[in-house]
Amino acid sequence: MATGMASGSGQLHLREPVSWRISYGKAHSHSNLILNSMQNQINWSSGISKLLQVHRSNYSQCQVKINWKSRGGTIKSYLREGSTRYFDFAVIGSGIAGLRYALEVAKHGSVAVITKAEPHESNTNYAQGGVSAVLCPKDSVESHMQDTIVAGAYLCDEETVRVVCTEGPERIRELIAMGASFDHGEDGNLHLAREGGHSHCRIVHAADMTGREIERALLEAVVKDPNIYVFQHHFAIDLLTTQDGSDIVCHGIDTINTETQEVIRFISKVTLLASGGAGHIYPSTTNPPVATGDGMAMAHRAQAVISNMEFVQFHPTALADEGLPIRPSHIREKAFLITEAVRGDGGILYNVDMERFMPLYDERAELAPRDVVARSIDDQLKKRGEEYVLLDISVKPREKVLSHFPNIAAECLRYGLDITQQPIPVVPAAHYMCGGVRAGLEGETNVQGLYVAGEVACTGLHGANRLASNSLLEALVFARRAVQPSIDHMNVSKIDHGASSWWPRPVAPVLLGDTVLNKVIRRTREVRKELQSIMWEYVGIVRSTSRLTLAEKRIKELELKWETYLFQHGWEQTMVGLEACEMRNLFCCAKLVVSSALSRHESRGLHYTIDFPYVEESKRLPTVIFPSQLNSSWSSRQLYRQHIC
Repeated sequence: MATGMASGSGQLHLREPVSWRISYGKAHSHSNLILNSMQNQINWSSGISKLLQVHRSNYSQCQVKINWKSRGGTIKSYLREGSTRYFDFAVIGSGIAGLRYALEVAKHGSVAVITKAEPHESNTNYAQGGVSAVLCPKDSVESHMQDTIVAGAYLCDEETVRVVCTEGPERIRELIAMGASFDHGEDGNLHLAREGGHSHCRIVHAADMTGREIERALLEAVVKDPNIYVFQHHFAIDLLTTQDGSDIVCHGIDTINTETQEVIRFISKVTLLASGGAGHIYPSTTNPPVATGDGMAMAHRAQAVISNMEFVQFHPTALADEGLPIRPSHIREKAFLITEAVRGDGGILYNVDMERFMPLYDERAELAPRDVVARSIDDQLKKRGEEYVLLDISVKPREKVLSHFPNIAAECLRYGLDITQQPIPVVPAAHYMCGGVRAGLEGETNVQGLYVAGEVACTGLHGANRLASNSLLEALVFARRAVQPSIDHMNVSKIDHGASSWWPRPVAPVLLGDTVLNKVIRRTREVRKELQSIMWEYVGIVRSTSRLTLAEKRIKELELKWETYLFQHGWEQTMVGLEACEMRNLFCCAKLVVSSALSRHESRGLHYTIDFPYVEESKRLPTVIFPSQLNSSWSSRQLYRQHIC
């Protein structure tokens, strides 16, 4: 893994954008990292497109078989041969980015939507706040851009920000036309909320369950589409790639059906990664259990460029079970989110002695961006030795609170807390990865035939910190922008009937026997908790070089110990199982975060280190991770050698 700061310069104001650049040059050793000197520079927004001239593969047609759609009763067909499936488009992930993209490309070919669990189980489904867009005459694209860039600590790519803020309103109208229902005010217009970091009311929402409503509308459309096939409970293992000279080409994905343990290979002309984030590298996260960094890890192993992984957003206000009148009987798999909109609606943060503290940290108080609020809460908890702070919305009219936040009110009431009368105990939790697979303005990557959208991608929009409710917006915009280049790539590509035999097939560990397999699974779950503990202890909201270095050392030792345990118990390099492969991906993403954090010698946005506590203009550059096969562990390399064309 080669980690470095990209070259470029820029002034610290809106009209002088950051020069987001990729470079491939001579490597220099520094602080146990590989930093890259700058030679061939490529602009973030347009460079990948210029760098990658698409090389086309020769394919031949395979026989057609019939498959029943899992819902709706429509007979559908796709190319199939044994345990291999052939599609024009393969979409990994069933959140807002994956489904929106699938609905568009399905007009031009067959689409496989590959989802790890149930189709609705995604970060989108749990998004409470809403989607930000300029829909009020008093608002402007320039204002939305300014808010995004300020929240992103001036590390955002201005061209990307302009594209997203400009195209956002039309993407919202498309959702409404598809049947998504958002809240309206008494005047009949969309009710627009305000959240931290926003200068205007611009958050389109469906009470406090916006993601669920969007997911519902998209899934209903997907069910009705005869060209879309949903493969649920199919866990993506590794991308299928070949090397053609200096080019890496993606040809699909290997998966395992977690219910039948059958390995299914998907060969596709185009692949979209829309697999979400990696919240579960930490012990407490608002992400659902499926968010184990699978897409980021697979892309890194496939030699895709990764960027800005040090910027992990901790949502300031997750429900703190320790402060509830009735404690939950079980530890939650995911922390319950208390949306940013509660503070936007007038919620006030207090310590347990009901002393307001946010004005002490920032003049914007509760409306400061998330990184500021999370660090402020973290500081209060450490100074006072307490487990949570309090968020009070009870001063607002009861009817307004219940209408705006019915889901939060109901969840709190389950545990004896009435939010219309009592403050809510809250604590920060891992929430969103601002970094990911480096993407251009059309979702393209440096791997041909591979596109990315949603949280798995790093487009340059969020910079060092994501502005509230910009995540669903980014997913919508980039899912739509990736459509045309994907269609163009598909139209000049053909399916090669022999492609499936280019790579050895992964195998399920059934030959190990139940006793050994159960031991492996049990040990893997223990290791997972150990890794999460290391990440929270040493790579949390406030960092230091010594603690990051210790985290790097401990993660490497833990990974080696775990892999040794697996192989001593008969596990083989090509064996795959849900727990082991998730662990593999968690290790990979954790190392990417730590490596990136060590390479940034300043405090910017979500990355705060006590050794470099100030923002430095000379460091206002994206972190870029180039792939390397040197000293790679099982988690950092593909299961099989790359096929050479």
